[in-house]
Amino acid sequence: MTPQTRKKPERRTDPLSREQIVDAAIELLDTAGEGALTFRALSERLATGPGAIYWHVAGKGELLAAATDRVVSSALATGTAGPPGGMHDVALGLFDAIESHPWLAPQIAAQLSHDPTGPVTTRIFEDIGRQVAALDAPASSWFTATSALMHYVLGAAGQNAANRARARGLGPDADRSAYMDTVAGAWKQLSPEDYPFTRAVADQGLDHDDRAQFLAGIDLILAGLTAGPPAA
Repeated sequence: MTPQTRKKPERRTDPLSREQIVDAAIELLDTAGEGALTFRALSERLATGPGAIYWHVAGKGELLAAATDRVVSSALATGTAGPPGGMHDVALGLFDAIESHPWLAPQIAAQLSHDPTGPVTTRIFEDIGRQVAALDAPASSWFTATSALMHYVLGAAGQNAANRARARGLGPDADRSAYMDTVAGAWKQLSPEDYPFTRAVADQGLDHDDRAQFLAGIDLILAGLTAGPPAA
């Protein structure tokens, strides 16, 4: 008997583009997380060699930045002009994208910290800023208001995504309600002398709709801005 020879995987015959590489990276990030994003895994997914990928992307850092920019750009593409609907569109676009892509929140945070002039940071700041500029508020408050809204949107959306991830960690049948029950239960066990407020609101987190609460926070900031913004 002659030994069987392993069949080599078929290689693609059509040209590989940067867009195809980024699309495949996003799919890999969504299904397996950042740790699984390697050029070897991408090579298998794209039926090509690592050299073909390196021709378009220098390394993993550049690939993560490109994937983040692609998702953020798509999330912000549907916004309408004018408050408050336009601000809601921008905020919910980012909220939903961060919820759908568990890897996105830390990547946006990294972009904000390490590349404040990069496309992700400036794109988010620009889209939120345009909505702020459409409000009846003095231009001297635009930077402060846009910064506050930007950090609220990204922080609240990231926390929502983290809550859902922790809920999945409780078991295959667990959901957000199960996770919030554990949080509320822990808060109720806190010292009444040291944490009277936290104990008092422990049950308020159980029944609210996450998206509705998120938008209520947006409207609270907008109301404060139009009522009388603080001096720069």
